[in-house]
Amino acid sequence: MTVDTAMPSVFDAGLPTLTYDVTETPREVLPRIREAQRLAPLALGPLGPEILSYELARTILRDNRFVIPPGIHLTAQGVTSGPLWDRVVGSIMCAEGARHHRLRSLVSKAFTPRATARLHETIVEVINELADAVADAGRCDVVTDIARHYPIPVICALLGAPREDWEKFSQWAEEIFKMVSFDVNLVDEVPAVMRAWGELDAYVDEMIADRRRALRDDLLSDLIRAEDDGDRLGADELRMTVASLLVAGTDTTRNQLSASMQVLCDHPGQWALLRDDPDLAMRAVEESMRHSPSVCSTLRTVIEDVGVGGYLFPAGTFVFVNTFAANCDPTVYPDPDRFDITRQAPPAILTFGGGVHYCLGANLARLELAEALGTLAHRMPSIRRAGPAPWKPMLGMSGPRSLPIEFRPAPQVPSTIGTHADR
Repeated sequence: MTVDTAMPSVFDAGLPTLTYDVTETPREVLPRIREAQRLAPLALGPLGPEILSYELARTILRDNRFVIPPGIHLTAQGVTSGPLWDRVVGSIMCAEGARHHRLRSLVSKAFTPRATARLHETIVEVINELADAVADAGRCDVVTDIARHYPIPVICALLGAPREDWEKFSQWAEEIFKMVSFDVNLVDEVPAVMRAWGELDAYVDEMIADRRRALRDDLLSDLIRAEDDGDRLGADELRMTVASLLVAGTDTTRNQLSASMQVLCDHPGQWALLRDDPDLAMRAVEESMRHSPSVCSTLRTVIEDVGVGGYLFPAGTFVFVNTFAANCDPTVYPDPDRFDITRQAPPAILTFGGGVHYCLGANLARLELAEALGTLAHRMPSIRRAGPAPWKPMLGMSGPRSLPIEFRPAPQVPSTIGTHADR
């Protein structure tokens, strides 16, 4: 493809500079994002060109010439080779081109609406058990008492792992998550991560052998059944998919549930709307992920010189797609700082990515969050924040570190959120 050489390079186009510290939270950085957005659709940020506009972010996320840099989180923590590096860069999350297309074609066959819908009963059970545990006290920390314990049982049910093994998965997840956490020295923690990953692999191998003898109604069986023109996932690819699901589907849901609960607590009128109308649960998910996301960005690198939006991105350039900024673009979302779960037909948020790397588990994540928010609104009809809720930085996994709340408990009620999961 010919590139217009008259286009200014992003490094020579006089773009605004966006400065912030790696410890700053999304809301702390937002005023500077606003200032830069008024001048251009992108800026030169601390990590390089930073995409700020909705349209440019959506375009880049859909352009296959902008690829995910393999192992970028490991590199940032000093791990550039070895067994952990090989595991991560070999996963579907880092795959590109024909290999990614093949893996995604096979894996996507297991992420059907039916597969998500059959989890509804487990999701209802888990969130109500967590609400039961704090109901008598009338107070809790959403982060440690609810969100931390929520996703693992759902993922285990999705895979077909029995309830008595939920704690094993939780322990493996805690160790494996160290590879995406900046709170530890990953170089020192690699042996612990690999040990946990090896134990998970051994467990999954037993599950695979069991399913091959008698397939069931669960995701792992669906993955084994999945076929594309005679092609099937091998044992290594099945293990990789399970590990990827555990990594991608746990901490994101934990942090987003906490973030969504905080913004709803801070807007009691919106909480009342949700409490009185469970059909608003899915809208509450979309609006809270737009306004207060736990995942604020994604990285891409350019495989060739690319001209987009009137700017030239030279081959090899790292591009920071700030989806938090894009989801708050005032040219797309009127009054973007207003939190309103009744927004009418808002454009789709970019938090789940776009193009070939659009999140396979997006529908499951939405269902989990909608069920949790709807159920908690019913179980805690009157709620208020009971202390500070400091946030993690915008870079990496964000969200509240703690969220103490006080509430007036209500009797448990049957859930209806799952019937509206496709809204």
